Amino acid sequence: MAVIVTATVNAQDGAGINQYLVPEQRSIVSIAALTAKGDLPKLKTALNTGLDSGLTVNEIKEAIVHLYAYCGFPRSIRGLQTLMTVLDERKASGRNDEPGPEAAPINDEGSKYERGKAILEELSGVSETGPKTGYAAFAPIIEVFLKEHLFADIFERDVLGYAGRELVTVSVLSSIGGVEPMLRSHLNLCLNVGLTPNQLQQFVGVIKSTVGKKEAKAAQEALDEVLKSKK
Repeated sequence: MAVIVTATVNAQDGAGINQYLVPEQRSIVSIAALTAKGDLPKLKTALNTGLDSGLTVNEIKEAIVHLYAYCGFPRSIRGLQTLMTVLDERKASGRNDEPGPEAAPINDEGSKYERGKAILEELSGVSETGPKTGYAAFAPIIEVFLKEHLFADIFERDVLGYAGRELVTVSVLSSIGGVEPMLRSHLNLCLNVGLTPNQLQQFVGVIKSTVGKKEAKAAQEALDEVLKSKK
């Protein structure tokens, strides 16, 4: 098992060498799911575990900020407030946690829509061509917001890589429930950015132990569908 401890939450493993979620990745799943659920007592425990496992303060901040796009500002802000409390308590007990690098400025002055579109195409491996359909045709402005804000403003930031951000995303979607089409889409993106089927099976296990059997069952069914489609 020693081979897995040197990986980080951003590890991307398209070659399938690392078949395990490392402790930092498991903690990211727990932190994101519990923040989305609003279970702040359990979140405090998960935050302490994450910091002890080697997550930096800025990695956790970035994960909690990222998830507001999927479950809203109120959950995200309560998560950040809980993190502040945990850090104060740890500092009072003599533990000084590693802040880690802050997000670098984004200097690209090109169209945010085009930057977001390019990032989505990189994540999905599919070029966006042709007329808009579905919700994008029904309410075009939300498609603009998705490209410009979610995929440009948020996914373009560093600190967390694409694999880390997708783990946050599927954790939130599994936790809130009722959004299985989006969950399946992002599980596909997880595979595209290098997470392995076995790692995603472990992700479901973390959801089960962290949030509950009902949420894990729905996540497992979504994952089964995704993996079946790959055969």
